[in-house]
Amino acid sequence: MSKQLVNLRTRPSRDGRKLTYFLDYLDECNKRQRISLGHANKRKAECERTLKEQELRIGVFEPTSMKLGKFMEDSLARTGKQIRESTQVEYKSSMIDFIGAVGDIDYKRITHRHGEIFLQNCLDAENSPATTAKKIRQLKRFFQLAVQRGQLDDNPLKNIKPPKASKKKVRTYAPQECKRIFEAAREIQRDSVLQWDLLITIALITCMRKSELLNTVWSDIDFENKTIEVSSKKDTKETWQWYIKDTDCRTLPLTDLAIMLLAELQAKRPAGYPYVFLPPERYDHIQQLRKKGKWTLSSARIKVVNNFTRQFKQILKKAGIEKGQFHDLRRTGLSSMLAKGLSKYDLMTIAGHAKFDTTHQFYLAVEDNLVGRARDAANEGFGEILAHIWHAGGSGADEDKSKAS
Repeated sequence: MSKQLVNLRTRPSRDGRKLTYFLDYLDECNKRQRISLGHANKRKAECERTLKEQELRIGVFEPTSMKLGKFMEDSLARTGKQIRESTQVEYKSSMIDFIGAVGDIDYKRITHRHGEIFLQNCLDAENSPATTAKKIRQLKRFFQLAVQRGQLDDNPLKNIKPPKASKKKVRTYAPQECKRIFEAAREIQRDSVLQWDLLITIALITCMRKSELLNTVWSDIDFENKTIEVSSKKDTKETWQWYIKDTDCRTLPLTDLAIMLLAELQAKRPAGYPYVFLPPERYDHIQQLRKKGKWTLSSARIKVVNNFTRQFKQILKKAGIEKGQFHDLRRTGLSSMLAKGLSKYDLMTIAGHAKFDTTHQFYLAVEDNLVGRARDAANEGFGEILAHIWHAGGSGADEDKSKAS
């Protein structure tokens, strides 16, 4: 049965003595309309509702009919700044891939079968299970929003099951690796405007993300209470707009060493430069980009420092580490906190995760001493019994060989 387009509702009259009927529906522009019928006759009101329903169904327009491409643009426009600019780019990319697989057809014609076609198309294109699952989630979100907005009766992709992706082992740096990274950072920063050794030190101590570090301003640091605040930034003359990922602002502890190093850096910096880790030369360049309108919300997340990843790769190479990324410093710090006794909830708060699943999935890494403790437990429980059995079995086999000779 098709969804009812026009709803009959009531509200009190101005004098409050009786109820008046009104019609509630979406017009051809998909805008909500509420028309008062001016009376309290239920039978008459139902007839007027039926007439309006027929008008919408057999009129010269289809209120929400549009191709997938138009549907995508309409949905993103409605969502606006409720999601980050980079997230909009990802959602748009997934929908473009979907259109490439099923065609630019009317979004109301999409069925479960189209989801299956897209899923298989991703796998045939050798997309990883994790990437495919992410695209499926984003497409489901598109259609679920359409349901919430009254454009669809049901989500056609709700029963599409994404492929299972195996969990990757959390990459952390061992203490000796951290030492080599720090030493290599001091070497490379001679040719870099970025103070890598301090950035790496604060990343390990606070477990902050790269974007959080690069968008930190001096007012975020409380030297007296030895804390650093991770907070969103407003678009002002001195600062650019930037949003925190997942959660609201959080306050993190700083060690005595970190406070001392930051105070030394602040003393060296010329006045008028608000960003802690951003070199003055780079800040001046970004300010020029802002004046020309060439700086976006996405830029504040991924373009604060040029060639950041390439420079960190050079540090890893000098340190003799083949695989790794800057984000692994965050994972290393969080894993260390877990090993030192912080609870999983505390770890989630420090990390700034919106959901505990993220903390559990990515940061509860297997500690090195867990393997040793498991080995000791196995030896204590079965070591003596198994050793006796194998020793006895070996002796028996040796005796059989002796008799045969």
